[in-house]
Amino acid sequence: MIRTPPRKSTAAAILGLLELIYHSAVRDIRKGHRNALVGLLLNMLQSVIFIGAFYAMFQILGMRRAAIRGDFLLYIMSGVFLFMTHTKAMGAVFSAEGPTSAMMNHAPLNSVVTISAAALSALYKQVLSLLTILYVYHVVGNPIEIEDPVGAFGVLLIAWLSGVAIGMIFLSMKPWFPNFTNIAQTILVRVNMIASGKMFVVNNTPESIRNMFDWNPLFHCIDQERGYVFLHYTPHYTSVAYPVYVSLGLVCIGMMAEFYTRKQASVSWGAGH
Repeated sequence: MIRTPPRKSTAAAILGLLELIYHSAVRDIRKGHRNALVGLLLNMLQSVIFIGAFYAMFQILGMRRAAIRGDFLLYIMSGVFLFMTHTKAMGAVFSAEGPTSAMMNHAPLNSVVTISAAALSALYKQVLSLLTILYVYHVVGNPIEIEDPVGAFGVLLIAWLSGVAIGMIFLSMKPWFPNFTNIAQTILVRVNMIASGKMFVVNNTPESIRNMFDWNPLFHCIDQERGYVFLHYTPHYTSVAYPVYVSLGLVCIGMMAEFYTRKQASVSWGAGH
């Protein structure tokens, strides 16, 4: 005799989904390295290397005078942290378990869980790395003063959301065009090295250059972030609303594309790769 399992209430189903996302996120965090502490240190090391490289470049090229009035190293970190958060979120979602993955054979697991877990694990690692680096710099270097910490963290979340949204677009395209999406994702990361605007102050940039990068949500996020971090800087040419609207739109498109891909997916797609 076949017995159907009792139907769960909506609240129980939501709690079960959240629990599954939590355990998947923990698994994703520990996946990079067997030792969680070593994995965190490696993630911090990447940010420190970026900060050191940009600091040396600004010093060698004499670009320090073009920075915002305030802590010069904090000016560099405000751009690097958002760039790393955006890039890591995009890469994590892009590398999440897709519809043709063997993990999807487990009944409770689905794409919503894997995407959410990948995005949350990337955010957790970046926020923990950010807070640790800022604390060490505050104790060892100069005391840090952030004009609006809540607003600055909010913009960091928007940069993370935009990375998640773009990653979802690439993830939905990956089963159809695996080689193209890998190349396109790599190119976008390289383009964002300059197009994100972390190397210059938007208010002091000519209009012709601003128009080249104004399409980029991360460009708006980094400029707005510096407005919340520094007392003497007010962004005039960017907005918080633009990256939010673009990210939400891309999330909706990504969800629809992923749903369609999941319906059409076949395990044999990856047989030749």
